[in-house]
Amino acid sequence: MPHTLLLAEPRGFCAGVVRAIDVLDAVLDREPPPVYAFHEIVHNRHVVDSFRARGAVFVDALDAVPDGARIVFSAHGVAPAVVAEARARGLRIIDATCPLVTKVHLETRKAARDGFDILLVGHHGHDEVTGTLGEAPERTTIVDTAADVATLAPRERPVFVVTQTTLSVEDTAGVIDAIRARHPAAEVRNDICYATTNRQLAVRTIAQRADLVLVVGSANSSNSVRLREVAASTGTPAYRVDGIADIDPAWYAGVDTVGLTAGASVPDELLDPIIADLRARGVTRIEPVVVATETVTFQPPDGLE
Repeated sequence: MPHTLLLAEPRGFCAGVVRAIDVLDAVLDREPPPVYAFHEIVHNRHVVDSFRARGAVFVDALDAVPDGARIVFSAHGVAPAVVAEARARGLRIIDATCPLVTKVHLETRKAARDGFDILLVGHHGHDEVTGTLGEAPERTTIVDTAADVATLAPRERPVFVVTQTTLSVEDTAGVIDAIRARHPAAEVRNDICYATTNRQLAVRTIAQRADLVLVVGSANSSNSVRLREVAASTGTPAYRVDGIADIDPAWYAGVDTVGLTAGASVPDELLDPIIADLRARGVTRIEPVVVATETVTFQPPDGLE
């Protein structure tokens, strides 16, 4: 059975997630329920369920929100059309969009205004990508993989590239290389955020030493899914779990060293039962593996007194 646990650092909450959770937490503390949020505030089942229990209502369309109600926009950002509709309905808005996502929106808006065609590297249907696409839908094409680049129609206008913030660093580099090969003059903004980059480096580092890697995070969390993929790319078996209930003890057979990390929307409390269980199974050595120290913080948004 395992005797060593490698704990990736950094792991878990990033500054943008902390800001969004703090926003919704503060609103629920001061206002009677229901409080509405457009999309899940962050992509973690445990966090979302805990807010639901306090009276938060998560919606994917504003027609589910009564006129004049409070609405909190999630960390992933929303399209300008959603903001306009919310204002027209008299909804009381607090925008908890991660500032690093807002930066991508601003880049996209300016590029469209400056006459570029925009290639948005990201996953179709992800909340963040949908919001960014809404900045200039008539000028923007989503590119998911390097293979997608070959199918793009020729461009007469100059090309500007932005990216989803939570992508695989390695995969995105391949997509950008493919775009540059086809559009050498393209202006590229690789917008993968510091937290995504650091967590992928940390999980790769522990995976190279571990016999098994566990990534705590929900299935709809892009950065958590990418962490499992990065770990598995080293050849080490890797599993994504929402929590201890998803772990099959058979995974530990023949394993000496377990690596453990968590996506950027995962509270550390979800790792505590896993660590306690590993101790009970014989782990006597817990080693933090530190690849970066994060000091980023974000100010609360307007409207949150």
